[in-house]
Formats: sequence, structure tokens, C-alpha cells
Amino acid sequence: MPSAQDPFYVVKAEIQDSIDKLQSTFHQWERTSDAVERGHLTKEVLAGCESIEWQVDELDKAISVASRDPSWYGIDEVELESRRRWTSSARTQVGSMKKTVEARASATSHASVNGMRQELMRLPNSSQIEKSNQYAAQDNDDFIHSESDRQMLLIKKQDEELDELSESVRRIGGVGLTIHDELTAQEKIMDDLGAEMDSTTNRLDFVQKKVAMVIKKASVKGQIMMILGLLVLFIFLFILVFFT
Repeated sequence: MPSAQDPFYVVKAEIQDSIDKLQSTFHQWERTSDAVERGHLTKEVLAGCESIEWQVDELDKAISVASRDPSWYGIDEVELESRRRWTSSARTQVGSMKKTVEARASATSHASVNGMRQELMRLPNSSQIEKSNQYAAQDNDDFIHSESDRQMLLIKKQDEELDELSESVRRIGGVGLTIHDELTAQEKIMDDLGAEMDSTTNRLDFVQKKVAMVIKKASVKGQIMMILGLLVLFIFLFILVFFT
């Protein structure tokens, strides 16, 4: 079972946190009836969807690399399938929110165009224009002041969220570099181990050939004498170790 320090789970936690924040913004977008605020939230949700989709794509690429040799990364096919299901679920959640916001934005745009056409078809007389200008003049100052305050708050909030997004991207980039360094180090270790195994194999072959040559050259009598000599040496060492 992969540990919680597995780079996949670190990145997964970052993406899940971004999805949770995006869902909160999406619910706020659904509840608001203010046109200006809805426009700001629409841009925010779409930008968040694009960012998360990019992060999920990068995570999918890492899973594809690991699937080429799962045992190298200490995982199995069951774990790989679990990771694929999570990225697919995350992409589905983000895609659903993105489609909903885009559809509403498109409908609003068409409605706005139709409204402008209807307004252009109307021919207001001079008295109506004069009354409208009078009402506009009375409320103009209050509206400008209120709208200015609203825009400043929205801009400040957007700056804070962009800072959080930038920090999240930097952390994911750092995790990616860590994964790359770890893979490079493991590849070097495997290369060194392979070289050591080749060297040991060559030495073992050399020793086996030498032993075979010695046995082949020795006569039957010589082999018996060698065995007896080794037996005497063993008995001597046994007595030396256990009786002295």
C-alpha cells in the first residue's frame, strides 16, 4: 500500500483542495442574482476549471509513466486503476461545473443581445428622454460611488484568489521536480547495481572455469588425496576450536 508521502497523494490533496474551493465558488455563483457579481464569479469559475483540468492532465501523465513498470514504483495494477478512477472523477466534476457556467453565460449573452435589439426598435419621444435623463442625473452619483466600492472589493478578492492559485501551482511544480530527482537517483542506483552484477557474474565464471580445469587435470588418486587432506584439515580445525 503506497504511503501518504507518495507524490501522487500530495498532488491529489492539492487538487482536491482546489476542487473544494471551486465548488464553493460555483455554489455562490448559483445563488447570486446580481449581474455584476455573477459576471465576476463566472470568470473565476472558468479560470479555476482550466487550472484544475491542467493539473489533472499532468497527474494523468505521471500515472501513464508509472503504468509502464508499476513494480519499479512500488505499486500494482489495482492501485493504478484506483488512481485513474480518481482523476476521471475529478475531471467529470470540473467539466460539469464548467458546462453549466458556460451554458448560463451563453444564454445570458443571447438574452442581452435580444434585449438590445428590442430597445433599438423602440423610438422614445423627447419627453421620455428628458425624464429619463432627470432620473439618471439624480441617481448617478450614488450609483457611481456604490459601483466603485463593489469593483474594488471584487478586484481585491480576485487578487487574493490568484495569489492562492499561484502558490498552489508553485507547490505542484516543486513536487514534480522532486519526483524527477527521485526517479533519476533510482535509475542511477539500478545502473550501478547492474554493473556490479555483471562484474560478479564474470568473476564467478572465471572461478568456475579454474576449478573445472584443476579437477580435470587431477587424477583419481590425486582427487582422493585432496579430499583426505581437506578432511584432516577440517578435523584439526574442529579440535583446535572446540578443545583448546
